[in-house]
Amino acid sequence: ACFRLLCSLLLPALFLSGILCVCLVVLLWGVRLWIQRKKQFSSAGRDGKRPLLVAFFHPYCNAGGGGERVLWCAIRTLQKKYRNVTCVVYTGDRDATGEEIVEGAFRRFNIKLIHPVKFVFLEKRFLVEASLYPHFTLLGQSLGSVFLGWEALLKCVPDIYIDSMGYAFTIPLFKYLGGCRVGCYVHYPTISTDMLSVVRNQDTRFNNAAFITSSPLFSKFKLVYYYFFAFMYGLVGSCSDVVMVNSSWTLNHILSLWRAGACTSVVYPPCDVQTFLDIPLEVEKSTSEYSIVSVSQFRPEKDHPLQIRAFAKLLKERVGQQPSLKLILIGGCRNQQDEERVNNLKRLCEELGVSDDVMFRINIPFEELKRHLAEATIGLHTMWNEHFGIGVVECMAAGTVILAHNSGGPKLDIVVPHEGRVTGFLAEDEDSYADTMAYIFSLSPEKRLEIRENARRSVHRFSDQHFEDAFLLSVEPLFK
Repeated sequence: ACFRLLCSLLLPALFLSGILCVCLVVLLWGVRLWIQRKKQFSSAGRDGKRPLLVAFFHPYCNAGGGGERVLWCAIRTLQKKYRNVTCVVYTGDRDATGEEIVEGAFRRFNIKLIHPVKFVFLEKRFLVEASLYPHFTLLGQSLGSVFLGWEALLKCVPDIYIDSMGYAFTIPLFKYLGGCRVGCYVHYPTISTDMLSVVRNQDTRFNNAAFITSSPLFSKFKLVYYYFFAFMYGLVGSCSDVVMVNSSWTLNHILSLWRAGACTSVVYPPCDVQTFLDIPLEVEKSTSEYSIVSVSQFRPEKDHPLQIRAFAKLLKERVGQQPSLKLILIGGCRNQQDEERVNNLKRLCEELGVSDDVMFRINIPFEELKRHLAEATIGLHTMWNEHFGIGVVECMAAGTVILAHNSGGPKLDIVVPHEGRVTGFLAEDEDSYADTMAYIFSLSPEKRLEIRENARRSVHRFSDQHFEDAFLLSVEPLFK
């Protein structure tokens, strides 16, 4: 009787589930056909062919950071190589016109595009703002990106779609509903195996609050949530036809999460190394003061407190020694939280008694940045697991002796021996940073010059030209 009852309930449920699955497939197929009909056919070019639409999904294309430099270099590269291509940028920067955005790219990065770019302005960018999701931020932003991607797809259906900002959840949308060939450039994995280990080991970090690490229950719940998200992230990422990553560190994480090794390659971001290489390099003249310069936005993950504590320890060990030392913290403040962070750093300097020896230079012009780097002896960088490190490359190109964190891109790609010679130094904690700075200052000016020259020779592989060659090689399958 029980078996008959089970069958009488189970069979209709299976039948209903089957019908619902078929309806869903039919609905999705119908949506795909409808979107294909919406495709805007451009007028034929001089050779009679319809231009190929290549769209970049970059909701913050007017932000002026390293990710934006990659975007504009990529567009310029395609315009150089392919005559019959029209580049489209999906953006949420509705406070600027297309002309102003292109002018901003030229002013900030000295990148002049060969042909006009079509901008598709999106109204729902607020859906990917982290502030909208105080809890479950990763999931909230990812779901928000799907809705933003849907708006983009309805406004313009391209032939080739490239996510250039890390919104992997938009990829299946454009591939299966838009019928596009899809690629992506990954600056930083949305979730990484390192993030999973931080939660698993109950470490307190800027993205893992103390109230979670102190509770085994909350930690287990967050770990389950992270594993679920990592699985979904791997699923959507594996839909890509072409995957480009910015460093070996990012490559290792993407390979373990997306398992798409056959179509994944490292394409180093284009750094404006030539501008810094133009700074003359010579043996330091005897001086009464040495400067240590840090260049990075005032964000929590950059770990400026570590720089200040290591510097204070170095000063304590050098009491009475000449020349005197100065730490110059150069960076951008994006909002009120960043400004509050700077105030906290100034309070830390007061507590450690180094206020007179630490300078804060916020949102300074490029020429002033160049001057500080030209005069500095050490370039300092302390972010744990920095995915690449454009600031590290710029310090090396400018001729400082770099001291970066022994992890991520600096460890695997940048501060590595060049032709068997030392290009810089790595450290991990307050003691090792202080000790390494003391060691660098103990070297003769001639020995420091040798390290600076080695570093300069090594950064040519991060130039615009190297980026263009690697980018074209990677995206070639999308154009076949």
